[in-house]
Amino acid sequence: MSELAAARRIVVKVGSALLVGPDGAAHSAWLADFAADLARLRARGQQVLIVSSGAVALGRRRLSLGRRALTLPEKQAAAAAGQSALMRAWEEALEPLGITCAQVLLTRDDTEVRRRWLNARATVETLLSLGVVPVVNENDTVVTEEIRVGDNDRLSARVAQLVGAEALVLLSDVEGLFTADPRRDPTATLIARVPRLTPQIEAMAGGANSAAGVGTGGMATKLAAARIAQAAGCATVITLGTRPSPLAAVEAGAAATVVEAATSPKAAYKAWIAGSLAPAGALVIDSGAAMAVRRGKSLLAAGVRAVEGQFDKGDAVAIRDETGREIGRGLIRYVADHARRICGLQSAAIEPELGYTSGPMVHADDLALAAHAEAAG
Repeated sequence: MSELAAARRIVVKVGSALLVGPDGAAHSAWLADFAADLARLRARGQQVLIVSSGAVALGRRRLSLGRRALTLPEKQAAAAAGQSALMRAWEEALEPLGITCAQVLLTRDDTEVRRRWLNARATVETLLSLGVVPVVNENDTVVTEEIRVGDNDRLSARVAQLVGAEALVLLSDVEGLFTADPRRDPTATLIARVPRLTPQIEAMAGGANSAAGVGTGGMATKLAAARIAQAAGCATVITLGTRPSPLAAVEAGAAATVVEAATSPKAAYKAWIAGSLAPAGALVIDSGAAMAVRRGKSLLAAGVRAVEGQFDKGDAVAIRDETGREIGRGLIRYVADHARRICGLQSAAIEPELGYTSGPMVHADDLALAAHAEAAG
C-alpha cells in the first residue's frame, strides 16, 4: 500500500479489544507481534506514534471491578490504576527490540488550544527526534468529557494533525468500511478507497456499520476521525487488527479501506494558519527579515522592529514589512510583552534577557506567506 510505504510519519491507533485479553490482562502475544511489525517500519526510516486505549480495561482487573458497568469515578479510578500497567505492557513488548517508548497523556485542550498545542507538539517532536516511540492516550483520570466520549479514534486523528503525519492506521475488528453490514448481508462489499467522504459514504457507517469496530464508537467514529485526518493532509487506513502483523499484512495487499488525503500535511497546516486564525497582533520587520521570510526562513527577533497588540504564546500574528504590507501570518512563540523586550536582539541575547528562550519569534514551520509574498519569493 503506497500510503504506508511513502509516509514519513505514521500514527497507529490500537483499541482495548486488541490490547487486552479476555482475562483482563495485557495480550502479550499480540503486542510482541505488533512490536515486530512496528520495528520493521522504523528500520526503513519511518517514525511511528501509537495511540493506545486499554488503561480502563487493565485498571478494572487491578481494582477487581469485574465486567459490570462502571460509574464515572470508577472509570477514572480504573484509568489511574491502569495507566502504569498499560505502559508496562508496551515497554515489555518494545524493549526486547531496542525500542524506547514514552507516555504522552493528552486532553482535548492539548489538541485544540493553540498554546497547549504548540507545547504538546514540541514535546512529541523532541521524543521523535530522540528515536522514542510516543504512546499517546487520553488523560481519562481527570478529563470527564473525554471519558464519556471514549473515542481514541478522534484523538488519533488529532495526533496525526499535531505531528503532520501522512498516514493514520485505525486497527479495528473489521476489515474496513462495507456497503452494508457483512455480518448480516452476505452481498456486502468492501469499499477499498474513499477519495472523498460524502454523505452517502458516512451513511454506510452510521447505519449498517454502526455495530462494527472496537469500543463505543464503531465505524462512524472512524470515519469522523478520517475526516479530521483528510483535512489535515493525512490518509486514513481502516483495517483488521487481529491478524498477525497487521501493518505488514496491509502493505502486502490485505483488505482495508483507505480514505485518501485531501492535500499534504504541510499545505493543510499553512492554509489553516493563513485562513482560519484571526491575528491577535502584528510584527513589523525590516527588509532583511522580510527577504528571509519570503525565502522560507524563520523570523528571528533580530529582524523585528516593532510589536503591536496583546497576544499569548501560540496566537496568530500578522507579519508586516516596514511599508505596512502584510507578507504573512504565523504562530508567535512569545507573549507580547516578552516579544517587545527581545525586539531587535540577536538570538544569543534572548535567554539572558528573558531567562529562557523559545527560539525564533515565528518558526518557519508555523508561518504562512501571503500570496504576493510567495510570488516574490
